[in-house]
Parts: sequence; structure tokens; C-alpha cells
Amino acid sequence: MFSKFVVMDICNEHLESYLEHTCDDENSLLKSINRETYLKETMPHMLSGHYQGRVLAMLSKLTAPHTILEIGTFTGYATLCLAEGLSKEGIIHTIDVNAEQEERVQGYFDRSPFASQVKYHIGDAATVIPTIEGRFDLVFIDADKKRNHYYYELILDRVPSGGLILIDNVLWKGKVLDENPDNQTKQIIDLNEQLAQDQRIEKVLLPIRDGLFVLRKK
Repeated sequence: MFSKFVVMDICNEHLESYLEHTCDDENSLLKSINRETYLKETMPHMLSGHYQGRVLAMLSKLTAPHTILEIGTFTGYATLCLAEGLSKEGIIHTIDVNAEQEERVQGYFDRSPFASQVKYHIGDAATVIPTIEGRFDLVFIDADKKRNHYYYELILDRVPSGGLILIDNVLWKGKVLDENPDNQTKQIIDLNEQLAQDQRIEKVLLPIRDGLFVLRKK
């Protein structure tokens, strides 16, 4: 007999397949990034993937940002999804600490229609962000979970009224509901509670993939 957790996993797999079937398809480059990430990376689950990628693209298109900041590039899948909504002269700054992936990921960007609009930074986001001038109309935080709140506070004053901040992995595989959460889960729970009480933003937590917090600057 299946446990309720196994049944939930099976249902989630079927639901994910259905969601992907009913949204727009990935383009050929995104499919290639998806495939190569699962072939070459030790933690391919960090990829945003087809459905979440379409959600990110839709939010970006609705916002039509001039400048996007992405904290945590990984293999560039989400970067290119977010870039779909950029205004004609828009720029997306994406930051990652992993220099070993730089050549391959830059290659993906160079093959995309947004090659001239993607500014790829290698380094510590806390150091890189202050070197980038201007405001950020859309921010996607998907990096070191321990510093999510730090990143949030670092960029909030640079997001205009009506701008969006997206924070990934805020459900942490459902562990936020554990009665005795581990330390890393506690940090995510604390972040969620702080955001829920923050009056500077409007907020909604979407149960997409591993949880996506959508925050709108008042």
C-alpha cells in the first residue's frame, strides 16, 4: 500500500506533466539547456524548468521591465525566461559565484535573441550588486538561501513602486510545514514570516514547484 507521501509525489508528477502540457512550449534553446543541465550538473533540480520558466516569462512580460536583476544564474534557464519580457533597450544583470560554469552558460546567452541584453557577472552578489547602477524593475532571488533576507533588504530601496521581487524555494520541499524543522528550514520559515508582515510590499506565495514568493513594491 502506498504511503500518502508516495501518492502525493505521484500526483505531483502527473500534475506537473499536465501543467507543462497546457502552457506554451519551451523554445529549442531552453530545451537544450534543460537537457544538458540534467546530463552535466550534479544538482540539476536547481533548474527552474519548463512550467516555472513560463511563469517567470509571463510575470516579466506583464511588468515589461527595463532592468532585471537575477541573483543566482545556475545554467541560465531562468535568465532567458525573464529576458523575454525586457523592454526593447532593457538589460538583465545575472550574478553567480560559480566560475566553472561561466563559459558554457555564456555560450547559451550568446546563442539567444537576448545576447546583447544579458550582463553576466561572476562573483559574490553582495559585492557585485553595489557596482550596478540604477534601479531594478524586477528582481529574482534564487541563490544562497541563508542570505535571502539580506539580498531582499539590499535591493528593496532600488526597486520602484510597482516593481516585482520574486524569491524562489520558499516552501523548501514542504519542510516549512514540519513540526520540528531543521535549521535551514527555520531560516526559510523566518523569511516567509518577515515578508508576510512587511508593510512595504504586497505579497502572495505561489505553490509553484518549490514555492515562489511574488512581492510587489508599494
